[in-house]
Amino acid sequence: MKRAFDFVMAGGALIALSPVMLATAIAVKATSKGPAIYWSDRVGRDNKLFRMPKFRSMRTETPAVATHLLSDTTAWLTPIGGFLRKSSLDELPQLWSIFVGDMSIVGPRPALFNQDDLIALRTEKGVHALRPGLTGWAQVNGRDELSIPDKVALDVEYLENRSFGLDLKTIWLTVGKVLGARDISH
Repeated sequence: MKRAFDFVMAGGALIALSPVMLATAIAVKATSKGPAIYWSDRVGRDNKLFRMPKFRSMRTETPAVATHLLSDTTAWLTPIGGFLRKSSLDELPQLWSIFVGDMSIVGPRPALFNQDDLIALRTEKGVHALRPGLTGWAQVNGRDELSIPDKVALDVEYLENRSFGLDLKTIWLTVGKVLGARDISH
């Protein structure tokens, strides 16, 4: 049922949000050199790598590391990168990853291929068995402000209590976080 929900919702959102996505792609191309979409190597279900699309909010020469590891995140942002991140518009292309089955609407956020500490802890706790999500229980309970052990503890809480009701609650809380641009530090 979860996969069917993801497929229908992502397909509908891709259609409904296509004008916003087109406008965002044009804005990215008009304000910085390089492609509008950045394909990031991410860790998916059972630790299998997949390519996850995002609207590019960082300059093309930015190192491929978690944003919090950059000494000055703002120095790497494109002219509209801060807005894309704060509004979460940069995440919209991930609807494609949900549509094709690499991601779910709700699940732990996909780790970068080189976030060894996060990957190891998720694997130890069994979280790696979940399909990664566009949003997740950790995101609505702290997002960028959480340490890796705290994120994984919330991922485990989701793993142990997952249900359609918890997914709907997470989606509802995500809408509030995005509209309020809360808990985003980079």
